[in-house]
Amino acid sequence: MARVKRGVTAHARHKKVLKASKGFFGRSSTNYRIALERLEKSLQYAYRDRRVKKREFRALWIQRINAAVREHGITYSKFIHGLNQTGIEIDRKVLAAIAFEDPASFSEIVKAVQATLEAGPETEAA
Repeated sequence: MARVKRGVTAHARHKKVLKASKGFFGRSSTNYRIALERLEKSLQYAYRDRRVKKREFRALWIQRINAAVREHGITYSKFIHGLNQTGIEIDRKVLAAIAFEDPASFSEIVKAVQATLEAGPETEAA
């Protein structure tokens, strides 16, 4: 069997890693061994942070909704509870967008929730 020299494949692999690690700091973008380690770590961070991003955005939406409903004299938890009782099915992402971009519409939603909360538990929506 013929001997296989690995120059071409090794060069291609090195080129692929160095291209992917472009923009890294110091030798992490120019030295193959270090670039490979940094690239593997960066892929781990990317995988982890795709999930963390979802958590962070949900937290941001909750903070925005909380700030908006407190201007109307109600807390976030009471607002969400009243929202469920009222039967309004809007997710937190859309609620935060409405609160941020259209405060007049958001105040109408808050008024509907407050009316349901003041009416008491006997008039819950099915």
